[in-house]
Amino acid sequence: MTSEEFAEMLNRIQKLRCETQTLELKSAAGGCPKKLYDTLSSFSNQDDGGIIVFGVDEEQDYREQGVYDAQDLQKKVNAQCLQMEPAVRPLLTVLEKEGKSFVAAEIPGMDLAERPCYYRGHGRLKGSFVRIGDSDEPMTEYEIYSYEAFRKKYQDDVRQVPRAAFSSLDQEALEDYIRQLKSGKPNLAGLPKPDLCELMSITRERQVTLSAVMLFGMFPQAYVPQLCVTAVVVPGTELGETGVLGERFLDNQRIEGTIPQMLEGALAFVRKNMRTRTIIRQADGRREDRTDYPMTAVREAVINALVHRDYSFHTEGMPIQILMFEDRMEIRNPGGIYGRIRCDQLGKVQPDTRNPVLALALEVMGITENRYSGIPTIRRSMEEYGLREPEFSDQRGSFVVRFYREPEKKGFLPGAQSEDVKNLLLFCKTPRTRKEICGYLGLTSVSYAVSRHVMPLVEQGLMCMSIPEKPKSQKQLFYTNSEGSV
Repeated sequence: MTSEEFAEMLNRIQKLRCETQTLELKSAAGGCPKKLYDTLSSFSNQDDGGIIVFGVDEEQDYREQGVYDAQDLQKKVNAQCLQMEPAVRPLLTVLEKEGKSFVAAEIPGMDLAERPCYYRGHGRLKGSFVRIGDSDEPMTEYEIYSYEAFRKKYQDDVRQVPRAAFSSLDQEALEDYIRQLKSGKPNLAGLPKPDLCELMSITRERQVTLSAVMLFGMFPQAYVPQLCVTAVVVPGTELGETGVLGERFLDNQRIEGTIPQMLEGALAFVRKNMRTRTIIRQADGRREDRTDYPMTAVREAVINALVHRDYSFHTEGMPIQILMFEDRMEIRNPGGIYGRIRCDQLGKVQPDTRNPVLALALEVMGITENRYSGIPTIRRSMEEYGLREPEFSDQRGSFVVRFYREPEKKGFLPGAQSEDVKNLLLFCKTPRTRKEICGYLGLTSVSYAVSRHVMPLVEQGLMCMSIPEKPKSQKQLFYTNSEGSV
């Protein structure tokens, strides 16, 4: 950076008065900090790198103290950089301000193939760090492994499953797959079955692979119990919230079987727990049944999770999760984004493929296109539904997709008698239970229906409770106030 840019950065530090994801402050008034290794590692292990500014004391209200000796400091910083593996090559800048010297060390982000960068004195497992906010945190064993897996192109989807015998596979499904493989491929058509299975990674050294188990196994979870999908419906907007009767989940299912079976089971669970409303299309006036989320988008997100999850030993104890909240749905996939791609590039740049054999097999079976069209399809489907842009996030070893339902009206204001409010008040002319009101509104959570739609009307005097002294009573009924305006 130039001297002008450095001076501007010092001014920003005084305004912000904090460290950031890419900024670390060190005093260095009495000498060079002896342990820069954690920050050198964390900055090197992120795409944007980072800058260490020497001469500002965070503990003394960000006072600009300057450094003890700019020349000696640069030598000692560089010496610590050389103790990293791979060696860090900082860009050092010196600035004189009001008779004091300041030093900035720009740490470039290393290429993905060279990560993790770590301090040799502590070794790869203990010397690798990642930047979280303004803190340097030790990398998990899995985070370190994920870099190695990309660098060495490990194929965990075709690792051997010693306990699985070839006879444990669904032979009819396997034969159908082999026929599809041979179709239009003369070079494959003449191969004996054992050789074809070895070539196409159904077996490796005559042992069944994980990919074959997950596609054709009679019950894959007999060998890998947690390679499944867990799906829950939460009575609220956060895990831990409970319903009226203290229930943590309104529905809770473990979905097992092969990848095609888990896909169908997951979609069935989502369909069962979504509202379906009838709308009138403005374009042609026709009636249309519409679910909370477009099933096209849900299918793409689930199949992406099943195909692109991490199938290594490190994550085989972690299931895919489907979490349905009142305001959104989340699909959590073990294993962060694979390779060089970032979240903001999804659907725009061709990504590296974590499980190429599995992806190819599912393409042959007609379950996925394997043309990197999943993310664009999700975005387009949500847009056509008029819903918020889906969110994609990489969270230290897991990839999360979030779908938000279309925004509902935020409570009922006095005098704002919308058709929905009027209809609810008419419905409650006859005293109703919580469950009856929930069903009428087309919701799955009784507690959410009451807190969001009923209690605002009670507070406004438009609706009454049959047992007002015991608002949580299971015998509680809600009815329209005869003096209220409908």
